[in-house]
Amino acid sequence: MLPMEGLRKLQRRFRDLPFVSVLLVIINVVVFLINLFSGDGLYYHGGLGLIPVTYYQEYDRLIWSMFLHADSMHLCNNMVILLFLGSMLEKEIGHIGFAVVYFLSGVSGGLLSLYEKFLTGSDAWSIGASGAVYGLDGLLLAMVLCWPKFRNTVSFQKVALIVGLSLYSGFMQENVDNMGHIGGLGAGFTVGLIVCVLKNIGKNPKKREV
Repeated sequence: MLPMEGLRKLQRRFRDLPFVSVLLVIINVVVFLINLFSGDGLYYHGGLGLIPVTYYQEYDRLIWSMFLHADSMHLCNNMVILLFLGSMLEKEIGHIGFAVVYFLSGVSGGLLSLYEKFLTGSDAWSIGASGAVYGLDGLLLAMVLCWPKFRNTVSFQKVALIVGLSLYSGFMQENVDNMGHIGGLGAGFTVGLIVCVLKNIGKNPKKREV
């Protein structure tokens, strides 16, 4: 039986491992390979389009579309950023919190994308984890803005510049779901600010005179 100190060290190591990020990468890669060898079969069952979601009420596409990618470069770009941000953020907000932010951002990006399709009458389908990954960008922006640990080590201006250039690059290219990116970014940033407020309330309770 391990001593209590050994158990605590083991718990800390387990807590700090970004296993949700790694698991998400593995799932994305496996889904990509299955779709590749099935002749894009999963794309037709999981791509995010206005008609399948609104007319046929296939709301699960908001989730499935997050695990589909157009090609290996699309997959690689998203997974590298996911691992990079996950290694920093997951240990700070916990495995469950990280998963919640990831999926909430992805769904939010998907909803904004559908809204744009509704306004423009577009029949294009969207796929990719970019909305969820942009949500992690938004979370990082919020943490750099109001968490002392990040504010003292990472420049908010630099992070904002990188995210801004990434968004700009998307608008300069064709066939990019920019509304999905913006929706995910906004959701992640909003959740990050809420977490910051809750943490500050917990650490600095108001003193009342009696």
